[in-house]
Amino acid sequence: MKPLFTNFEPISSKEWKQKIQFELNGADYNENLIWNSPEDIKVKPFYNKEDVKEVISVTTKASEFKICQNIFVHDINKSIERALDSLNRGAESIRFTIEDETVDVIKLLEKLPLENIPVFFHLHFISIEFIQQLNEIARTKKAVIFCNIDPIGQLAIDGNWFTTREKNNFETLNKLIKKDLFLSLISVNGALYQNAGANMVQQIAYTLAHANEYFNRIGVLKPQTLVLEIAVGTNYFFEIAKLRAIRLLFNIIAKEYNQNWNCHLLVTPSKRNKTIYDYNINMLRTTTECMSAIIGGANTIANLPYDALYHKDNEFGDRIARNQLLILKNESYFDKVNNPSDGSYYIESVTQQLAYKALTLFKDIEANGGFLKQLNEGIIKRKIQESAEKEQDLFDAGKEILLGTNKHANKNDRMKHDLELFPFVKIKHRKTLITPIIEKRIAEKIEQERLEKE
Repeated sequence: MKPLFTNFEPISSKEWKQKIQFELNGADYNENLIWNSPEDIKVKPFYNKEDVKEVISVTTKASEFKICQNIFVHDINKSIERALDSLNRGAESIRFTIEDETVDVIKLLEKLPLENIPVFFHLHFISIEFIQQLNEIARTKKAVIFCNIDPIGQLAIDGNWFTTREKNNFETLNKLIKKDLFLSLISVNGALYQNAGANMVQQIAYTLAHANEYFNRIGVLKPQTLVLEIAVGTNYFFEIAKLRAIRLLFNIIAKEYNQNWNCHLLVTPSKRNKTIYDYNINMLRTTTECMSAIIGGANTIANLPYDALYHKDNEFGDRIARNQLLILKNESYFDKVNNPSDGSYYIESVTQQLAYKALTLFKDIEANGGFLKQLNEGIIKRKIQESAEKEQDLFDAGKEILLGTNKHANKNDRMKHDLELFPFVKIKHRKTLITPIIEKRIAEKIEQERLEKE
């Protein structure tokens, strides 16, 4: 590489700070220009090489990210039609959500060009027979299939295992993993922690501790890909750093546990900061979140439609969400540069700090019995709830802003007539093994008050 700007003398951090303090006309530098993130990271107004102790090597191939279309399988014929239409309109992979193991998966996949597109399955059950059918399809058609089975994630979000006993879930996984597999079997639902209100250090640490339970309980005889499902918010540079830190720490931890696992980041925008009022702003939020996902090194991105909170799946919302990614890829050329965040002292510094803090928390979790033990004891839920309440207090006080909701709200906006879905936390009274971790948006309270006044 040819060095640029060699005629200019380097400027130290001390000189930059002196210049800034002069421009402040006596105002306090720390009070006015340094802010503290929820992760207790002090963010400075500028960074240079003095802020990066050592460069972190995180390979992020932006050119390889795939645009994913989410499809809930209810009517199998309509799901097939929708999948084919989505692929014709720019989708590069499909994620099917299936609640019933009686779905004819052979019929579902037979018309899809499986040799060209990865297919993800979000399964609400665990079934050896169903996975064997998928495995045979993957073998005969040389398809890339990700089953995304996550019993621990099921316990966390639902309060119960797939099957009655914890032991049975892991026994089933081990039976499957010992077979001659041609697909990816296991995933980790790290998006749950973000959507429930965990800060970024918690999101990273809980996702990795969650994954580590599988490292310890599942025997892998050959390389296996673990899908990490991650949600990203609007703190643009921090979210880039978060994804880089996750990949960095995953590789370190997997190596330490002698597990030959690969990491596939399946990323989607957060639900936590989305709103039903002034809903078009959701498109702005998801655009920057998808940008963070690409630069942070996501392998696959499934965008969130702007109206997903209150509308049933619809062609228009899906098309807009898909087109946002198509524009970023084909018109903004976000897929043309690998490792795009390399050389940014700010991102490098935040990556290092997030990784260090998350690794410290991860070690604490392991030293105190592991993730599953703390999940069962309610510790994980309590810690997330504490972080969520801090964020909620900031929002309620107007210090955390959602445009169109707690700032510059359109008082004439009406939504009650347009709600096809219930956009708030649903209470389902039933017997569970643990209290589940609940996803909740920060705008819910203010939205409910506005709806009551319509």
